[in-house]
Amino acid sequence: MDNSNNNDQPPTLWQVLHSVMAAAFGVQSGKNRARDFRHGKPGQFIFIGVLFTGIFVLVLFALVKLVLHLAGV
Repeated sequence: MDNSNNNDQPPTLWQVLHSVMAAAFGVQSGKNRARDFRHGKPGQFIFIGVLFTGIFVLVLFALVKLVLHLAGV
């Protein structure tokens, strides 16, 4: 399951998504961060990061609207 044998390959889409989510919450491991800087393409991380941030904001907005609706405000 570990891709430690594939050190020369760029990160997969799932690895990029995992790295962006881990970095967003401040729990990115040093090994993954080093892999991302060594083999990752910045455009991938920027695109996934902006997409993740947008979805995160929309989910928070929806949760606030739901709580306010249930509270009768």
